[in-house]
Amino acid sequence: MDQFSDSMDRFFSHSATSHGITVRVAVSFLPDRSRADSARWFWSYHIRIENNSESPVQLLTRHWVITDGRGGVHQVDGEGVVGEQPVILPGKAHDYVSGCPLDTPTGRMEGMYRMMRNDDELIAVEIPRFALVAPAVAD
Repeated sequence: MDQFSDSMDRFFSHSATSHGITVRVAVSFLPDRSRADSARWFWSYHIRIENNSESPVQLLTRHWVITDGRGGVHQVDGEGVVGEQPVILPGKAHDYVSGCPLDTPTGRMEGMYRMMRNDDELIAVEIPRFALVAPAVAD
């Protein structure tokens, strides 16, 4: 493994590759936006989408499955990511940051992007499952 790949794996602790597209995720708990006394916990997540295929791809839609600590499931579908439907050229990447509130201190997220290759082929690209875990608060 080269030094760049090793660094990417350390920062982005979750990754999945589908159709030559690698989706990496780094997640952070945000204590300043969380309020345990109001049953509200908040995380940010940094997504990096790397196009290791030989064709440009455009991210069209996203599908998220968000599961809270009680097993409640919430699905989110929408166009693009953070208001964009980026075209990612071969050998290039697209990064964005978003967030997720939960009413439990733990949960998980996973999902799928629907992308189109330049030959109009639609592909499903996996977003790896990642845990949302608030650190324990000492009394």
